[in-house]
Amino acid sequence: MSDGHQGHPVAIVTGAGSGIGRSVATLLHARGFELTLIGRTRSKLEETAALAGATNALRIACDIADSERAAACVDRTLERFGRLDVLVNNAGIAPVVPIGETTEELLEEVFYANTFGPAFLIARAWPVFLAQRGGRVINVSTMGTVDPFAGFFAYAASKSALDSFTRSIANEGAEQGIRAFSVNPGAVETPLLRQNFGESILPRNRTLDASAVAEVIVACACGEWDGENGRCILVPSP
Repeated sequence: MSDGHQGHPVAIVTGAGSGIGRSVATLLHARGFELTLIGRTRSKLEETAALAGATNALRIACDIADSERAAACVDRTLERFGRLDVLVNNAGIAPVVPIGETTEELLEEVFYANTFGPAFLIARAWPVFLAQRGGRVINVSTMGTVDPFAGFFAYAASKSALDSFTRSIANEGAEQGIRAFSVNPGAVETPLLRQNFGESILPRNRTLDASAVAEVIVACACGEWDGENGRCILVPSP
């Protein structure tokens, strides 16, 4: 949990309506965090809050690719809880599109969702972390930044930018107690994965459970991986 702060720590979790984000929210709440849950579908956020037992969670249904909405998520968190300790940038999209079929529209959609959205949140949270002299950012990236599947031309590049954000945050925030981590999983058993790959292509025994990735993310949020500040933490699939 964040250094030198009193009361319950507070975390923003994007993409909280399912998969890794839902597991992260559940584990963070069990660790005593107050939560802001962000996703595109309100009903899914309600399900996450109920499953986590987080009745006091702030639920915000919006698209963080919009800079004003992303900033408002941070502002509303501060209004509700008076602080922000952890930002988990988990939301994202992963279309499988061959290089030759990549369009300007696709690039904009992928980079706004996977890169610009997290950047908007980080920038808005930054003065809060500076004032508190502490905070942690966990960027959920992918092993695909090192070894992308065919068709992940845009997706892998957009997530590579998150890895760069992590290094920049760690360097610029070091003296202020601000830490950052990228968690780079392999194939994770989520609805997003199954939109792209059937079990005949990627069997379940070759995928990670979302909870396994969430445990690493939450360990970073709670200070257990501070020795890896600024680094990519690889979580390979079986």
